[in-house]
Amino acid sequence: MTLIDAVAMLALLQYLFFTVLVGRARVRGHVQAPAVSGDEGFERAYRVQMNTLELLIALLPALYVAARYWPAAYVAGAGVVFLVGRLIYWRAYLSDPNRRSLGFALSILPVLVLVLASLGGALAALRPN
Repeated sequence: MTLIDAVAMLALLQYLFFTVLVGRARVRGHVQAPAVSGDEGFERAYRVQMNTLELLIALLPALYVAARYWPAAYVAGAGVVFLVGRLIYWRAYLSDPNRRSLGFALSILPVLVLVLASLGGALAALRPN
């Protein structure tokens, strides 16, 4: 489980990094809290953070449940693909939101794979021997 724990904590650190970037963009764009609009740079950084949070809600439980049924290296590998996808998404979304597709695909596909792997493992465990 060490690999799974490491990937999960890296995902949280990545999210916190995006959170810091949102704070910096808020200051740079003069967007006063609680507003979440008013400066395009801030809005892009904010959307990256929120989209990452939305996916983390699915990634983290799927990561741990999948690790109960499948080799940790494979599960952690899917998590690493997610992390790389988030970095690509972040870079693309900040420069041109229309270029975010690859990063989004590399983020959501590992989550879907982990959810299906978790479900498959759980259903297989229900079968009588």
